[in-house]
Amino acid sequence: MNLEEYFARTGYKGSTEKQDLETLTDIFEHHIRAVPFENLSIHCGEQITLELEHVYNKIVRRKRGGWCMENNQLLGWVLKGLGYDTSFLGAYVFNPHQNAYATLMTHLVVKVVIDGKAYIVDAGFGVSYQMWQPMELVSGKDQPQAPGVFRFTEKNGVWYLEKMRRKQYIPNQSFSNSDLLEKKECRKVYMFSLEPRTVEDFRSQCTYLQTSPDSLFTKKSICTLQTTDGFRALIGWTLTETTYNYKENMDLVEFVTLEDEEVEKILKEKFNITLERKLVPINIKGSYTI
Repeated sequence: MNLEEYFARTGYKGSTEKQDLETLTDIFEHHIRAVPFENLSIHCGEQITLELEHVYNKIVRRKRGGWCMENNQLLGWVLKGLGYDTSFLGAYVFNPHQNAYATLMTHLVVKVVIDGKAYIVDAGFGVSYQMWQPMELVSGKDQPQAPGVFRFTEKNGVWYLEKMRRKQYIPNQSFSNSDLLEKKECRKVYMFSLEPRTVEDFRSQCTYLQTSPDSLFTKKSICTLQTTDGFRALIGWTLTETTYNYKENMDLVEFVTLEDEEVEKILKEKFNITLERKLVPINIKGSYTI
């Protein structure tokens, strides 16, 4: 494992000497535009494991993506190797279907401290809730980014992330009521504490998420990737391409339904993913929104 190989994977050609916010942001943006958030292993007979070397080989050498425990673990390793002050935190994801936060700590995020200021760096959420820049860990401050306005609030030592989105223009009106579409303009994303975590704290959750019939990730095959002006997502057979701020305060959301034989081609063309095993797409209606 080496940093040069990782940077070749993400296309980052900037400085590796400075441990400042500008460099961190540049490294982060290259990661989210090169490495998909995806759970395809579950749906093509592969096991997701959290050993760093396995994660590195999957994402860097096999040019795959991963979910938060893979993406953020790898990114944390990179940042630590560059000399950043990093640690892992654990979050509880909000389920809009149940209008409640999960009871399992399933989301791993990275905290980075620069010149005494703390930032949350999360390359593992995907779709429209994927931040594009590190977020300063400060309560009650709107932090506008291309995907929308993010905000942390802190109450009694618990931190909450929420996001405000723009209006959406959906040309294909047959998808205007799709359960994949986020209906609320302000959406809770997750909550977390500042207690440092290790990858060991996520091992049982990693098993649960890829085996339980109650897990969102066994109900949906997901691959999402950020672009220079939005994101694309393949959920089951539904390909979505979103362009942020297509018109003033409005995002363009384009849907298309793929045939079985088109799925592999789209994964290669739109996400630069070639699977070694046959994917079985799935999309059971649930709580995953874009």
